[in-house]
Amino acid sequence: MNETTEQSAPILTARQKRFLKGLGHDLAPVILIGKEGMSDRLLGATDLELARHELIKIRVGNNSGLEKNDTARSLSAATQSTLVQLLGKTILLYRRNPELPKEKQLVLPKG
Repeated sequence: MNETTEQSAPILTARQKRFLKGLGHDLAPVILIGKEGMSDRLLGATDLELARHELIKIRVGNNSGLEKNDTARSLSAATQSTLVQLLGKTILLYRRNPELPKEKQLVLPKG
């Protein structure tokens, strides 16, 4: 068993990622990364939206000056969420929130 000193997002199976991609297809981006780039405010907003919804879309704007792959990995690590998908400049992140009411929690398929 591996011990890690830092907290990390859970690893999702291929089936779970496919399920989340299907749910994320019709979602509108709730965060737009603009010329401000990666800031504390952006991280706070992303963290808040993940707590509210568990699954969110983020759009990397053309004027952000950020590279999409690095941005997706950085946001995922900073918010301890799982990067489900990076499609074009749209990032799909997932983080379970056990404090949400049961009817609002996403139920992932097993394995």
